[in-house]
Amino acid sequence: MNRPQPKSERMSGVDTAWLRMDRPTNLMVIVGVMMFRTPLDFSRLKRTLRDHLLAHERFTQRPVDRGGTFYWETDPDFDLDRHVHRVGLPPPAGKAALEELVSDLASTALDPARPLWEYHLVEKYQGGSALVIRIHHCYADGIALIRVLLKMADGGEPAGRRTGHGTPSLGLEQWFPWFEPMADVAQKVYGWSTKLWLRYFEVLMQPSKAVEYAQMGAGIAAEAVRLLTLPPEPETRFRGKPGQSKRAAWSEPLALAEVKAVGKALDATVNDVLLAAAAGALRSYLIAHRDRVDGLEIRVAVPVNLRKADEGEELGNRFGLVFLQLPIGVPNALERLYLVRSRMQALRNSPQPLLILGLLEAAGMGPLFVQEQLVQTLGAHATAVMTNVPGPQAPLSLAGAEIAEQIFWVPQSGNVGMGASILSYNGQVLFGLITDAGLVPNPQRIVDRFRPEFERLVTLAPAVKPPRKRKPAAKPRHKAVSRKKRP
Repeated sequence: MNRPQPKSERMSGVDTAWLRMDRPTNLMVIVGVMMFRTPLDFSRLKRTLRDHLLAHERFTQRPVDRGGTFYWETDPDFDLDRHVHRVGLPPPAGKAALEELVSDLASTALDPARPLWEYHLVEKYQGGSALVIRIHHCYADGIALIRVLLKMADGGEPAGRRTGHGTPSLGLEQWFPWFEPMADVAQKVYGWSTKLWLRYFEVLMQPSKAVEYAQMGAGIAAEAVRLLTLPPEPETRFRGKPGQSKRAAWSEPLALAEVKAVGKALDATVNDVLLAAAAGALRSYLIAHRDRVDGLEIRVAVPVNLRKADEGEELGNRFGLVFLQLPIGVPNALERLYLVRSRMQALRNSPQPLLILGLLEAAGMGPLFVQEQLVQTLGAHATAVMTNVPGPQAPLSLAGAEIAEQIFWVPQSGNVGMGASILSYNGQVLFGLITDAGLVPNPQRIVDRFRPEFERLVTLAPAVKPPRKRKPAAKPRHKAVSRKKRP
């Protein structure tokens, strides 16, 4: 009896680009960890994955190379048991042991013969369970995966606002207030891809073209060239050629209400406050190692969602990047905050996210060597990748167990050796780092500095008076007011 041919479809240019970025030293795998208050039942977890995750056909498919073009092909031998595993931690099975497990898994490649994702259930973790999730970036970006998680949660959909297609709102406008306008024009990026590819190819072959395009002033080609010719990053202990071993660590939670209160008192957003605290933690770590920080600024690549709020549950990658300069060399915490705030405001109307999405789409459809050159160029512009994502603010349960805390990291490409993640969930904020072990062997020493830097801003908040709102001018009286004579 003839075996049916596996179903296949061509992979998009952007997803192909993320697949081809894989290196033993930087795996293109999104890594997440959830901590549960009560034990998570293994059989029920598998049923939840079968009913909800596998409702997306993509998770039964694997990437297949056919003469340089990649396709999604259904795994004819797909077996859920190959993707869901039980693991244990050595005594006392605490946070340090879980961080070590996450580090080891983040350093281990997924099996290319199977769909590129795995769930690892850690049993008997602090009276409950933990779940380590690994999904290759070519399947979906972080926002799409959060939406998948929300649908997998018990009850199917958490409480809160709902959008036109039944997708729970993530409140992204609070963190990236420009994402909606950019999403409205994101469709245009595919029309630019060929032009961007041609211009970029010309710059690679003829560097003198960079000057010519930059002098054009306006225009997407000139913007692309300006992006690709940013000066390289300064040399710090955060940069260098990465190895194959990674290290992960995350903080104890902060209260989101406290972060909001500090932001309100200092006339800054939640995003500004958290990024400024992260910059302070990096500065403090460098000073502890007696490194020079005077005038130091480093760039971090910040992913920006380019999906519309009502786009539904489509997988794949629909995000760009902006390059934010962190003022590491500024000693005053308040001044650092306001510099971060002004720079984030300046990036609100930046074309960078659309440009990078277009370049990746074009590079994924072109020769591999051009994509490698693009990755190296963009990697030279950043010291770290920093995600800042709001999760749901109501408690969620998965397979009958309530999620207490969660954090995830997106991969770092090229020679970028550090990824930072700030994630809010259920009124709490976690800060996490994943680093190359040869560059930052103990990221916990940076993570531990995050709260003290935030508390610096807390102490400054009462001393800063927000600008007073002007009272509206009194309306002129049209009727004379009679005065009674005194007796």
